Formats: sequence, structure tokens, C-alpha cells
Amino acid sequence: MAELVLGPVLRHVDATSATVWVETDAACEVDVLGRRARTFHVGEQHFALVVIDGLEPGQSVPYQVRLDGVPVWPEPESEFPPCRIRTRPVEKILFGSCRAAKATPGVLEADKLGADALDAYAARMTGLPEEEWPDALLLLGDQVYADEPTPRMKEWLARRRGGQEPQGEVVSFREYAELYHESWADPEIRWLMSTVPTSMIFDDHDVRDDWNTSRTWREQMARKPWWNQRIRAGLASYWVYQHIGNLGPDELARNTLYREVTEAGDDVQGLLENFAEQADKEVDGRKPTRWSYRRDFGRVRLLVIDTRGGRILDGQRLIVGSEEFDWIEENAAGDVDHLLIGSSLPWLMPHALSHFQSLNERAADLPGWRGRLGEKVRQAADLEHWPAFRASFERLARLIHRLGTAPESPSTICVLSGDVHHSYVAVAGYAEPTKSQVLQLVCSPVHNEPPKMFQPAFALSWAAPIASALRWLADRRGLSPDPVRWRKISGPHFGNSIASLDVRGRRARFTLETARQETGLVKVAELDLPSQR
Repeated sequence: MAELVLGPVLRHVDATSATVWVETDAACEVDVLGRRARTFHVGEQHFALVVIDGLEPGQSVPYQVRLDGVPVWPEPESEFPPCRIRTRPVEKILFGSCRAAKATPGVLEADKLGADALDAYAARMTGLPEEEWPDALLLLGDQVYADEPTPRMKEWLARRRGGQEPQGEVVSFREYAELYHESWADPEIRWLMSTVPTSMIFDDHDVRDDWNTSRTWREQMARKPWWNQRIRAGLASYWVYQHIGNLGPDELARNTLYREVTEAGDDVQGLLENFAEQADKEVDGRKPTRWSYRRDFGRVRLLVIDTRGGRILDGQRLIVGSEEFDWIEENAAGDVDHLLIGSSLPWLMPHALSHFQSLNERAADLPGWRGRLGEKVRQAADLEHWPAFRASFERLARLIHRLGTAPESPSTICVLSGDVHHSYVAVAGYAEPTKSQVLQLVCSPVHNEPPKMFQPAFALSWAAPIASALRWLADRRGLSPDPVRWRKISGPHFGNSIASLDVRGRRARFTLETARQETGLVKVAELDLPSQR
């Protein structure tokens, strides 16, 4: 009899439909609320994404998961509330990034990375009435750490592969699967993801630190004998564990690869890994696969941008290719109250870091030793965010300005980001003021608190004298003036944190909570985001 390995994970939910993802240990038929899907087979794993249609708007429906007719979820005598599919309007959205697995899965106590903020949120949520549960969760990158696994995972890899390179890092699809098992099987997280619709996007550690930082980085990695297998497995596993759940029923029906996978009837690992290898390639200034996606929550639009896999590194450096940016501009426009732009990497950074990254991009393009030095600094200091792709930084600024000055502009345009291991809020302004309030909201990390020694450096990166000196140098080097001004209005906040946006009509409230082992979640910031009209 088939057994449930991982999940259920509630993914795309709208007013009348939902999708539920599962992993099983054998081929079977998965049944959720009477809708059925056969598992598809990837190497040693079996998966299904069940599309549940015909739901009623504004409802809250408890559900079970059955494998070949046998109930397997909720587990007998579970201490958690029943998992539910809720088709009510979305009013509360959680977000954050950088969640490393706990050293001991299922244990709430702190480890060397500090208390897990999402785990703490889930534990608190089990005692709240359903009306206070969040309506959506957005995970903004680094769901798994392929290059920095836990000690338990390293031991598992050593037993599996011995001394093969790269030691202490995953390479194959099966090894990636073990990362997800370790992270998502945590009891509180598993329950949370079974009842809160979850959207996701990758960042570098989902593949490897500094992934697609530069053309030089790609060339260096291509020379490693294990890299081709790594990128094939990394993107194939991302497609299975994360990407397909971002798509709604109509998008799934149009997706040729999804149809081929679900209709194959045999092992599709080769098919997926061949797709992944092609998806990683850059051909004539474009990428063949778009990982960016859009979700509409009533009058709130979420537009998630792939700032890793979609980079163009030959010729003009772009954080997103021109063709994909055209798609972003088309899908960003619309009559909505709030536009949320999900980007794993912040658009508006501490001013000193922003100017330094743009300067470094210019330096790394210089010939000879100066360019080589610039590249070494880029990789050593992780100078790979939006300002390090200056043309893309400015194009996003222009897009947001157009949207914010349009006749039917949103009340707020918020860029939701993570990655930088501290949290903050910055408000943006233009020479021609926008009607929309434009904000950069950063929540990082969820569970990967850096050493305390990094905190002074992060704090100093906001210092005005340092920023002014670097902006002066940027002017001397011929860099274009910043197309947007911004100022920090909250932070920097340190520690493992989770953020939320509470949306009511054209108003919203941002809340940041940090996990403390002794006291649980502590509110460290709360800001009203009113319309500027």
C-alpha cells in the first residue's frame, strides 16, 4: 500500500479551485475532495498535483488525502487543527526568505541558527481561531540549502556518496528530495503548508551560492565535473517541488511539459532533467523558460519575478531578459488596489551597498587586472542584486513610476524581498511624484540568523556619509543618476523573522515579527501603508 512521504502542500487557491501537492512512496491514485490524480514517477520518487475545481467562493472546507482510497491525512490522533481549503478573499499575506532546515527536524528548541520564525508562527497559529489565520504564504527563496546542508544531511550524503565531490553538497535529484524531506516534514511546517496556500520562488542556495552572479561564475562552474548533473537535478527538482504549484489550473492545462510528465506512465527523470539543462542555457540574449508568474488575490496582484534563472550574462548584463521583462510589464498593469512585486533580491538596498554594487559592475567590465579584481570582489562580497544589474534596476524603476502615475494607479506598489539577512522598510520617491505609495519591504532570514559580527556592517551600509561618498564616486565614474530616491523608515532589524501584510480595501498594514527562543514571536515593526491619493 502506498504511503504519504511529504505533504499535503496547499498551493494555488482562488475563489473556485485549489491544487494540492503530495509525494508518495509508490505509484497510486491520490484523492482530495473527490478529485483524483495519478502520481507521476521521477527516479525513486512519486508525486501528484491534484486539481480541485467546483469549489464555492467564500467557503472553508476541511479535506482529507486518500491514496488508492485509503485515508492517510490528517494523521490519526493528530494534535493539529484540520487542514482546510479556504476560498475567502485574501486579506493577510505572510512572506519571508532564507529558511534553512533545523538540525533536528520536529524539535522547536533553538539550534545554532536561532529559533525558526515560520515554525514559531505555525505553533502560535494552531491556537488561533480560523478567522485569524493567514490567507497566503510567499516564500522568497532559499527554501533548501543545496550547498550548506545540516550536519545530519552531510552524514547522509557521506554514506550515500563516500568522498565524491562536491563533498557536503547535493548533486542528484534524490539528494535534492532529501533536502525537501528534511525541511518540509517538520510537523508544524507540514501542517501550516497543508492549510495556507503557498507560493514560492528560488534563490541562489536552492542551487548554489552566487548562482548566476556573472558570466565568469558560470564559466568557472561549467568546468567542474559535477556541475552539469547538479544544475539538471536542481532545476528539475525545483519544477517538481516548487514551480508547478505556482500555476493555476488553466496554466497547468496549457503547460506542455506538465502534460507530458503526467501522461508518461513511466520514469520522467530524464525528461525533466533534459528540460532543466535547456532551461539553464542562454541563447541569443534570452532564456527559454520563464519561472516568473502572476497570482491575483481579488484586488491584490502578486507578480513574482525570477531574478536568478532568468539572468542574461552575455553582452549586456540583465537580471531579467528583455523578453521576460516585457511579460512583467504587461502583467504588472491592471486595475488593482495593491501591486505586490515578489523579488528574492531587494530592489532598493542600503544606499552604500546599492552604489557599491553599481560601481562594481562597471569595474568588473574593465579590461585586464582591474576587471579581474572587480570580479573577485563581486563574488567574494555577493554583489549581485538589482543595483549590480544597473540597466534592470533602472527599468524596474521606470515601470513602477509608470504604474504609480497611471490614472488607475494602485494604492501601494510594494516590492517584497529577502536574501540580505536583515529586515527593513524603505519608501521610494520620484522627481514626478507617484499617486501610489512605493515601498521596499524586506524580511530575511526566516531561519538562518548570521553571526552577530555581521550586524554592524549591515547597519553601517545605511550610513549617509558612506552613501554620499560612494554616490560621489559613482558620479565621477559616469554612472547615471539614480532614477528614484528612497529612505529607510524601519530597521535594520536582525534575527529570524516573518512578515505579514494585512490588506483592507486600499489600505494595508505591514508587520514584522522576530522569533525569540524565550518568548516566541515578538513584534518589532508595524506600519500603516495608506493611499497617497
